[in-house]
Amino acid sequence: MQQRPIDAALDELAEEFELLGDWEERYRYVIELGKDLTPLSEAEHSEGNKVRGCASQVWLVTEPQADGTVVFRGDSDAHIVSGLIAILLRLYSGRPAKDIVAFDAAAAMARLGLSEALSSQRSNGLKAMVARIQRDAGALS
Repeated sequence: MQQRPIDAALDELAEEFELLGDWEERYRYVIELGKDLTPLSEAEHSEGNKVRGCASQVWLVTEPQADGTVVFRGDSDAHIVSGLIAILLRLYSGRPAKDIVAFDAAAAMARLGLSEALSSQRSNGLKAMVARIQRDAGALS
C-alpha cells in the first residue's frame, strides 16, 4: 500500500523529534519551527480567524485550492504555540480535504510525544486547533 503524503510528513517529523534528546531540546526546536511561520496580515488577525479554546491568541486562515487541497496559515502570540501551529501546518497544509478529515491527529500527537509533554492547557489548545482544521476541511470535502 502506498503511503499517503500526510503520513510521510508525520514520519519526517517523528524522525526529527527522535534526533533531539530531551524535551528541553524538543521545545527549543518547536519554538524554532514557529519562527519560520509566514506572518499573517493585520486583517487576517480577525475574530473570524481566531481559534476558540486556546489560552493564547491563535489565528488560522483556511484557503481551499482549485485542486481540492487545503492550504492553512496561522499565527499566535506565544512562541511555543506558533511552533505547534508550524507542526500542524506541516501535517495538514496542502493536503486533500478528505485526507485531513481522515487523519488521526491524536495518534500523531502521541507519536510525537506532544500528548505527554504539553501542559493540559496547551494540549487543549492543540486539540482546538486540530478540531478547527478538521472542521474547515470537512466543510470542503
